[in-house]
Amino acid sequence: MDNTGKRPRVGLFVTCLVDLIRPTVGFAAVKLLEDAGCIVEVPAAQVCCGQPAYNSGDRADARDVARAVIEAFEGFDYVVAPSGSCAGMIRLHYPELFAEDAAMMPRVHHLANRTHELVSFLVDVMGVKFVAARYDGTITYHDSCSGLREMGVKAQPRALLGTVAGLTIKELPGAETCCGFGGTFCVKYPEISNRMVGDKAKDVAGTGADTLLAGDLGCLMNMAGKFTRDGVDVKVRHVAEVLADMAGDVPPIGRAK
Repeated sequence: MDNTGKRPRVGLFVTCLVDLIRPTVGFAAVKLLEDAGCIVEVPAAQVCCGQPAYNSGDRADARDVARAVIEAFEGFDYVVAPSGSCAGMIRLHYPELFAEDAAMMPRVHHLANRTHELVSFLVDVMGVKFVAARYDGTITYHDSCSGLREMGVKAQPRALLGTVAGLTIKELPGAETCCGFGGTFCVKYPEISNRMVGDKAKDVAGTGADTLLAGDLGCLMNMAGKFTRDGVDVKVRHVAEVLADMAGDVPPIGRAK
């Protein structure tokens, strides 16, 4: 039950990258939410959150996409995404998109106020303090920009990871520094992005950890790609896979096995 004393009906916003690249993250999210007492549904009509169009200055298409999301997720007690960037888009930037549309604003604010990043929802709303998971290894954690700065995700994943059997956490120097992905940033400024993720790779390797975790798949794919190119022998996983005890179901991100 959540802090209202009932089993909440949660709409899972899967995200494009999870759907197309790493479905295991979605399955892990469902497991974590159901274990926390939620009734979970995945609306078939959901689409992209609109962030690529929004970040590119295409407000008209971003609004069209946002309207579809708003319609797909009406009626749920909460909307949860295994991504701070997608959750941040809905919670913070949808109200900006529709600031001049008085007719839409009640629906926009209703959705925005019910939208959460996965791990912060588990800890802050559902009161989860422990997960029944095991991961034999040493991990370090990258704080993705949107999750940290827009959704306030910092202590929550570390608190739950601290209950995972066999797991040791080593803090990452510069954990709050951007990895260089930034959605369309890495496409617009590839040289700068590559320098940033290179610095991140050196910091991760310097911890001695065998696994890197984070809560945003875009960041993880960016860092996994750099690790492969630079020969950094560190496994990369979404935090939900470890918390749901599903890390053994699929190879690390960016690896065939």
